[in-house]
This record gives sequence, C-alpha cells and structure tokens, in this order.
Amino acid sequence: MLAKALVHALVLAPLALLLWQAWLVAGGANIDALGADPVMAIEHRTGNWALRMLLATLAITPLRQLTGWTVLMRFRRMLGLYAFFYASLHLAAFLVLDLQGWWATVFEELVRRPYITVGFLAWLILLPLAITSTRGWMRRLGRTWARLHRLIHAAAILAVLHFWWVVKSDLREPLIHAAVLAVLLGGRVWRRAVRRSAAAQPAP
Repeated sequence: MLAKALVHALVLAPLALLLWQAWLVAGGANIDALGADPVMAIEHRTGNWALRMLLATLAITPLRQLTGWTVLMRFRRMLGLYAFFYASLHLAAFLVLDLQGWWATVFEELVRRPYITVGFLAWLILLPLAITSTRGWMRRLGRTWARLHRLIHAAAILAVLHFWWVVKSDLREPLIHAAVLAVLLGGRVWRRAVRRSAAAQPAP
C-alpha cells in the first residue's frame, strides 16, 4: 500500500505543479510561470507525461523479466490508466484551450493536420484499454483480453509519431522517446523469436 501511494504521488506531482503554475498565471501573480505560451506549455506537458506513462507501462514486463521482481506487475495497470488520464488531459487542453470551444473545427483539424490525426487515434486505442482494464473485464473477455491489450504497442507508436510531428525544431525529446520505444518493442520481438526457435528445436 505504501509503495502504491508513493507511485500515485510521484505520478500526480507533475499535474500538481502544472495546476499551481496555471493558477499563478490566471491570478496574475506570475504570468510567466508557464512561459510565453501557456496553452502550448499545458498541451506539451500533459502529452509528454502521457507518453512517459505509456512507455513506463510497456517497461514493466521486461523489467520484471530482467530482475525477477514480480511485485512490479502490480503497477502496470496503474501506470496504464495514468497514461490514459494524461492523454485525456492533453486532448481536453487541445479542445478547450486551443480550439476554445469551436467544436465544428475539430474534424477539419483532424483532416488538415496529420499529427492531430495520429494523436487522436492513439487516444482512441487507449480508450477501450482503459475501460477493460479491470479484473471483471479480464474474466469476461478471456483470451481476447490479452489480444486487445496488445494494442498498447500501436498506441505507443502513434503517440511517438504524434510527438515527433508536433516538435518542429528541437528533436531531442522525440528521439529519446522513440529510442526507448524501439528498445522495448525490439526486446519483445527478440524474446518471441527466441521462444519460437527453442520450441522448433527437436527434443534431445
């Protein structure tokens, strides 16, 4: 319980900081607390943390395999739900703060800007994963549940692509996230290939 409480606190700390800085800007106490473009800062930071949570979720299984710490699996669902939470905040910031309620332009933006399209697709993929993350849904869906939740890999790829297209100058952050994702997905492919190779070998 203490470990989970600590993880909750660490994951929510960036949001608490963001809300405090937004309050400073809104109240006029420090109009530069979020930089020259507060809306862009809110969108960037919520999106960035959504992607970090997504990568952390994907890292749980390989970390457990490398270390043997089965306790890590207790945090996978939590981190996955936080990834969806921050992604939803990111989407809400775009709809409310960026478009400012001009809902008629949403579909126009989706068609006109490919980075918005792939970002929205990533969120759409995460939506059913968040809904079906409970043990009850695991029992109802059976083997289908595991196949459905493998879509997190597609969501992560789309999220990295979204981030890559959003950033126009300094690509260091997108490159780091892309490299981490490549290692995580590459490790899964390698382990699967090793298992298939071992299964194909005749018994001695």
